[in-house]
Amino acid sequence: MTEKQQTFAEAMTALEEIVRQLEQGDVPLENAIDLYKQGMELSKFCHSKLQHAEEQLVSIVQETGETTAFDPLKGEN
Repeated sequence: MTEKQQTFAEAMTALEEIVRQLEQGDVPLENAIDLYKQGMELSKFCHSKLQHAEEQLVSIVQETGETTAFDPLKGEN
């Protein structure tokens, strides 16, 4: 059976839980290493999702249908 694709929100929730567990400091070393690896994978997944969203927002379609380049740091060009 294929696993349901994880959403950004689900990944962030899981990542926050891992961080919480690691910050408590009472996780055995072996488990902490596994949690760290899982956290890194979740972080990579979230970063990828955010990059994809940013790429989608690079161009903004004006009401007239014209596409205008958009730099999130500078605003509309």
